[in-house]
Order: sequence, then C-alpha cells, then structure tokens
Amino acid sequence: MIRVLLVDDHPVVRSGYLRLLEQTGDISVVGEAGDAAAAYASFREKRPDVTVADLSLPVTGGVELTRRILQHDASARVLAFSMHEDPPLVRRVLDAGALGFVGKGAAPDQLVDAVRTVYRGERYLAPELQSSAERQARLEAMRLASLSPRELEVFQLLARGLSPAECAWRLGLSPKTVSNLQSLIKEKLAVSSTAALVHLALRNAVVST
Repeated sequence: MIRVLLVDDHPVVRSGYLRLLEQTGDISVVGEAGDAAAAYASFREKRPDVTVADLSLPVTGGVELTRRILQHDASARVLAFSMHEDPPLVRRVLDAGALGFVGKGAAPDQLVDAVRTVYRGERYLAPELQSSAERQARLEAMRLASLSPRELEVFQLLARGLSPAECAWRLGLSPKTVSNLQSLIKEKLAVSSTAALVHLALRNAVVST
C-alpha cells in the first residue's frame, strides 16, 4: 500500500483528490494538511511514502515545503501539483527535490500514475512537460561530465549521505579540501543544497536507492 500525505489549502479539493486516490486500492491517504507548517509536521509524524503537495500554499509555498522536507529526509518522495505549469516553476520545485510534477488540469489517471511512479523513485512529468525535461537531462549529463575523477568520487560519497568529514577520512583528504571540492561540485552541477545534489545523483544513476 502506498501511503500518501495530501497537501492543499482547499478542503473541497483535498476531499476530491482523497477519493480519487483511495479508490485505486493500492493508495492510502494517511494524512492531510492545508498549509506548509501543518504539512511538515504531518510529514514528520506520518512518514508517508509520497507527499503530494500543491505549490500555491498560504504563507509558505510548496517549493519551500519541498525543500524543508528534503532537508529533513533526503530520501523523501515529493510529487508537486499545481494549476500553474510554467517551466521556471516546474524547474524550481524539481531543483528543490521533488521527483514529479503534474498539473491540476491533468486527467485523474495522470495523478494516480504520477503517485505510483514517484513511489518507485522515478521521475514523473506530464507529457506536455517532457521535452523540457529531456533538455534538462541533457544539460545535467553535460554538467556531470565536467566533474574531475576526484570531484566525482566526492560527489558519489556525498550523495550516499556521507558528511564532508567522513568523505575526507574515506579518501585520505583534509576536511578543508573536501569542503572546497563540495562547493566546486555544487557550482558545476548548479545545485544549492545537499538534497538537490542527492536527487540529481539519483536521477542520473550516479548512486542507487
């Protein structure tokens, strides 16, 4: 059974998505939240397999919620959904660590398929967003190819959850050297957080789950 946390600030919308997901037989909604603070607390309490989060939340938006969830648990699986489907927004939430994005105007079976896909640890994007994703995949491959062998070693260890100090011990390097390499790796890969680094590694099979 896929355990889902459903986050949307409109109770009627949540109710509709809850019925849609639970009628599948293999998905159970274990928690609901109407804002980012309640969603984060529920995530920590319920430990869902997939968090389905609207991006237009009051006070703190869905992108920041995604970032907070991934900072707490880098292996968390977040599926973003929104009535806005502009590429920069999609890119922002994917960079924050979400594994998938689906528009609220999508057919109901797309949301169900998206939840199942993200649960398997795979990326999901609505078909109309695929071409943009393919361009991004090529760009990520080029950035990965720019890493030196030593940078790739450090990247792999960081993506597996090792701290810079642990990387330094494992590789026989000074902590300062690893810290400098970590900054350079993030710059080359155009990521700003360890969570985004981990998800980039998973997307490109640099490490496995």
